[in-house]
Order: sequence, then structure tokens, then C-alpha cells
Amino acid sequence: MRRVVNVGTIRIGAGCPLVLIAGPCVIESRKVCVAIAERLRDVARRQRIPLIFKASYDKANRSSVRSFRGPGMKAGLDVLREVKEKTGLPVLTDVHTPEQAEMAAGVVDVIQVPAFLCRQTDLLLAAGETGKPVNVKKGQFLAPWDMANIVEKIESTGNRRILLTERGASFGYNSLVADMRSLLVMRELGYPVVFDATHSVQKPGGAGSSSSGDGCWAPALARAAVATGACDVVFVETHIRPATALSDRDNMIPLAGIAPLWKALRSIHEIVGDR
Repeated sequence: MRRVVNVGTIRIGAGCPLVLIAGPCVIESRKVCVAIAERLRDVARRQRIPLIFKASYDKANRSSVRSFRGPGMKAGLDVLREVKEKTGLPVLTDVHTPEQAEMAAGVVDVIQVPAFLCRQTDLLLAAGETGKPVNVKKGQFLAPWDMANIVEKIESTGNRRILLTERGASFGYNSLVADMRSLLVMRELGYPVVFDATHSVQKPGGAGSSSSGDGCWAPALARAAVATGACDVVFVETHIRPATALSDRDNMIPLAGIAPLWKALRSIHEIVGDR
């Protein structure tokens, strides 16, 4: 039986409405982050979208040492706290070490384990021990059935508030491919499944000192994922002006495109139901 995971007033899983996780890749500044969050809140109200806001305080896996990483943990959590206070939205961020998990849990509603770190046992245990919902991104190097071991690690802490995210698998050099079978396989593990549409069109390291991507394909992949009937959440990175974004600008969906995309996704979800 598949569990329902509660994030504030949002219910995720069997029989629940489709949920959106959205926000910029990284906190660029307090002003930019809050502005994007407020715009997303307004879209969510108009379109009746169950929305969780996402932004990272540190992108620890950037391609180059010269790449912008974010404001750091303390300053970044202060920004996310302000986002919650001003918008009322639940907030998600990623953590990179066990020590960060407890600190982040004092502010955010969902702890996210990045794809590159999804097998780090101590990190998974620390995330689970917070008692917060834990969203684990399946590594580009893992088969979907390998996520069973990751689930077991988090469950060992007594935490069963788990989300599992598909974000593409390595396909040669600098390319990813989204295997929609992953959504159905991971759903068999009994937890809600997330499809990360924008990271699935990323080209890791594709620009030499940074990643590139094909953001134009992200809406199509999001529609395909929802059409499987095995997708509980769609995850997208967005920005008011993606061309100026300091991380992942090539695979983002412009904020202006969120509402029309959501109308299509909701229609598909209503047709296929909860398979």
C-alpha cells in the first residue's frame, strides 16, 4: 500500500491532487528569492496548485570552483525563513552533510538529498532522524530498483515520510535520459514519486565549466511523466528571467510558463487518475 506524505496542509500520494515543487536552483539574493516565491504563490492561488517552494542555500556540486554556489547555510536559511513568513508556502532545500540536516530541519518543511549523495548512509540517516519529510533524488548512476536500499536506510530511523525523485539517468557523456519506467518501479516501493522535469533535460558539464541543458523539452517530459499515472509530484526549477540565473539557466522553465504548463498537467492527471 502506498503511503500519503503530509507537508503542512499538502497531502502527497494515493488519491491526492498532483503537487508542484518549484523555485530557483539557488538562492541568488534575498530580493530575487523572495520575489520568485511571491510570484509562485500568486500563480498557485490563481491555479489552485498545491505548491512547495524550493531553493538551495549552497550548490556544493557545481562543475567549476569558480561557479556561484549560493549564500551559504546560515544566510540561506534566513532567506528561506523569510519566504515562509511572507508567502505561507512550505519550503524545501537540499543538505550535503549529516551536520546540516538538523540545522536545516529547524527552518524547512522538506529535507532533500541530492542525486550525487543519494547513497551516503550517514546523510540519509541524519535526514531521516529529523522526522521531516525526506525527498531523495535518484542518482543518475542508479537503477530505480536500487532505491529500495535507500528507502530501507531512511526507514531504519523510524521515518516513513519519504519521497522518491526521478531526474534522469546518465546516457553517454554530458547527457541524461528520462526512463518513465522508473516512476512505476519506484512507486512499487510504497512511497510518493516525484518527477524532476528540469534536471532531466540537464547536460551535466555540457558547457565545459558549467552544465547546460534543453529546457524547451522540460514541459513535454513533465506531461509524459504525469501521463504514466505514477507521478505524484512534478518538480521544476524556474526563474523570472532564466537567462540571468546563476545556476541551471539552460534547463529552467520561465516563471511565465508555469500556469499554462500546470493547466495541461492537471488535465492529464484528471484523465489518468491514480493508477
